[in-house]
Amino acid sequence: MSVTIDIDGLPAERITAVPSPLAELGMALHALSETGHHPQLHGWATGVSGRLEACLADRLCEGEFLWRTSIADIFWPFAAIPGRRTLPGATLLDELELLDKLTDDQFVLAATEFSCMPYRHTRPEASPLTDPEARCRALELAAARGARQERFTRRLLDDPPAVRAWFRRLVLDCEEAFFADLWARTQNQLAADARHRTELLRHKGATEALSSLSNAITVDEEARTVTVDKLLVGRTSTGDGGLVLVPTGIGWPHVLVLHRHGWQPVIIYPAQASRPQAPSVEQLTRRLEALAHPTRLRLCRHLARGPHSTGELADAHGMSAPEISRHLAVLKKAELVTSCRSGRYVRHQLDLSAVARLGSDFLEGVLR
Repeated sequence: MSVTIDIDGLPAERITAVPSPLAELGMALHALSETGHHPQLHGWATGVSGRLEACLADRLCEGEFLWRTSIADIFWPFAAIPGRRTLPGATLLDELELLDKLTDDQFVLAATEFSCMPYRHTRPEASPLTDPEARCRALELAAARGARQERFTRRLLDDPPAVRAWFRRLVLDCEEAFFADLWARTQNQLAADARHRTELLRHKGATEALSSLSNAITVDEEARTVTVDKLLVGRTSTGDGGLVLVPTGIGWPHVLVLHRHGWQPVIIYPAQASRPQAPSVEQLTRRLEALAHPTRLRLCRHLARGPHSTGELADAHGMSAPEISRHLAVLKKAELVTSCRSGRYVRHQLDLSAVARLGSDFLEGVLR
């Protein structure tokens, strides 16, 4: 499973790395709502939540479904501008001006993403503002998520300008309450990361630059595709537009890919200084499958206590040496066991650091 971006015909000069204050605000709101996704930000989130005025806290609670389970595409409106080559604005006001350029249809479809609308389809979407069937479907999906979501969707469909004004006011109030301080502290780091990617593009080429964003991203030079290793399936293309790379200082472990039909593809990636490395979904699956076998779990118990030879493990478990070797091969392929020669014997030991990271690696894999 993955999201694929077709970059056939895309010259390096149309790949741009640039920070986006509105995208970073979306990440910040997500981190405030889903502290379990971002344990490293627990102190920051607690401090911000404790300082919020009650009125703003209530409004954030009212609209949190726009950024909690998934971050609505209204946080990167530059991608929807015709021509698909517009870049993020330098300030929140600049980006809100880009948001104002979205049609009501674009705004509504981007804002109803929380209800699992099928926005990843490769064909144009029917607008719930003009298509009665699409309207019923939007309200039905929103109702399934909860009463607040249904009320918001009904209000959005009945009066898009009012919801636009509500969102604009919310963004500006968040800037005043906490985001201006956050952006002042992270803006230079994100700009430096974007410059680094630009230098890689200029001197090493697109493959090197795109692969450097995350170990979840691979480039097939022959097929001219960029693949982002995620637990979902999607596809988009740059066409005659561009590809925008947006660094985030607060978004790890998420790597987000905007692949909405007709919008410019965007990759939102953790800035280099903010991210640890984790295995791919394929590696993670291999490790979990290796540990799903009861015999291999029992072997891990022995190997966690010290190095053992194949013969010692065979005697301890009442199995033949070839059987033990087969199980060890699976554990070694999953990079959970290391081996070293000691005289006549090869001794095997559990890689405790790799096993200790399994929980966090799994969490990153499902959240990425």
